[in-house]
Amino acid sequence: MNTLIEFLEVHGGEMIYLTWQHLYITLSALFLGTIVAVPLGILLNKVPRKFGQFIIGIVSIMQTFPSLAILAFVIPFLGIGQGPAIFALFIYSLLPILRNTYVGIRGVDPALNESGKGMGMSAWERVRHVELPLATPVIMSGIRLASVYLVGWATLASYIGGGGLGDFIFNGLNLYQPEFIFAGAIPVTLMALLFELTLSKMEKGMTPNGLKAAA
Repeated sequence: MNTLIEFLEVHGGEMIYLTWQHLYITLSALFLGTIVAVPLGILLNKVPRKFGQFIIGIVSIMQTFPSLAILAFVIPFLGIGQGPAIFALFIYSLLPILRNTYVGIRGVDPALNESGKGMGMSAWERVRHVELPLATPVIMSGIRLASVYLVGWATLASYIGGGGLGDFIFNGLNLYQPEFIFAGAIPVTLMALLFELTLSKMEKGMTPNGLKAAA
């Protein structure tokens, strides 16, 4: 306990700063992934199915690239720091959000779409009032999954000067000081749990009452 108190007295301010950096990198990548992947997932449902699956396949292949390889690849173009780290994590966030949006929209009962069309709704109105509300649980599940992944992957931002709690973890590994490893790993774990719980509650809150009853 004394060791913990001493560590916090010396490095507490730095821990708060690195935690904020980690949160900023994660949220930025998640925000970019969401605003790109959700509209793209909706759009892919409006084109021939083979083309949509082809795009999903390309994104899936990108997901298999090692994270460090992507970080190294973007350095010549974007340099080092938080920008390249956010971009690399954005690439990783695309697949779960895009795939779940695509699957969620495609899973909407065609009869409901036809009913909306019969009521005089435009294509955009059907997306907004029929498809998106019904697909929300699946889409939010993809966002939640991506957020948990990103919290862990954001530790790698330290390798290219992006900051975050990875600084503590890798400094602890390099210097053989377990207290730094714990100081980085424990907040990352808690942050991942916080994202999981928060987005789970948001998912339930955004699920239409009819779907809740059916569940």
